[in-house]
Amino acid sequence: MLLHRSGTGGPAVVFLAGGGMFGLYYWNAHNLVAEFTTSVVYDRLGTGWSDEADLPRSGTQVTDDLREVLRAAGVPGPYLLVGHSLGGLYARLYAKRFPAEVAGLVLIDPTHEDIVDRLPEDSARWLRSTSTDDLFPAEQLDAMRAAYRTTFGRALADWPAEIREPLLDQGFSPDVYRRSMRESLNLPRVFGEVRAAGPEPDVPTIFVSAMGADRFAEELLPPEARASLAESNRIKHQLYTDLAAAQPETTTQPRTTTQPRAEVRRVDDAGHSGIVWLRPDAVVQAIRDAQG
Repeated sequence: MLLHRSGTGGPAVVFLAGGGMFGLYYWNAHNLVAEFTTSVVYDRLGTGWSDEADLPRSGTQVTDDLREVLRAAGVPGPYLLVGHSLGGLYARLYAKRFPAEVAGLVLIDPTHEDIVDRLPEDSARWLRSTSTDDLFPAEQLDAMRAAYRTTFGRALADWPAEIREPLLDQGFSPDVYRRSMRESLNLPRVFGEVRAAGPEPDVPTIFVSAMGADRFAEELLPPEARASLAESNRIKHQLYTDLAAAQPETTTQPRTTTQPRAEVRRVDDAGHSGIVWLRPDAVVQAIRDAQG
């Protein structure tokens, strides 16, 4: 598994990428975090520069892999886990399974286990699929790959070429792209794992909720999916709010009105796909605040 560490100090911040993405997509926020503490990005098995693996993998496998690679790399815990999208779901599962190893959570527009039951049917279809063929005929995949590479290339235009070009070349090579499409094809199983893993951990938790238009998705999604983005944003924001409200009262640290144990922060000028690229300041501030 590929792992890259920068900076010094603790608790170490560990970025968990969104579904089909990998660590280098978080390079801008990773660099900023490394200015004040240890920051780690890594690629899950089957993605990025890590070894191939059969995808999708269970949440238990993913969190076991993360635990193993952090130990192998000598990154001391407890960790502040920063999970985006599917990575947010994995971060919560890790914290439920290994609560003593987690100092806090920053969940960037995370996937929520109840989202499928709340979304309009056209949007939920994407989350229920168990095969890429259900969503895209094989002949469409190459066209999609080219479109995504162009869109991501524009989004990362101001990144150093030595970061941007290998990232785009690897992420959108035919084999890696086809594998990445399979990573999210067992979401119902992962949802079940999260529900069965026990209560939310007693750690500072900040949800960063992307409520703006997602220009990346708008370019790439079919019209029926684009039309429901605003409603999807409202639904997921409510799910985050409900989850934050249900966070357990801390028994180990005093709770104050100025620093609640869990909170939700709206970001109105960025959407789900590009929030870390467009608003790294909001992500980094949440990380600083979760550190205490």
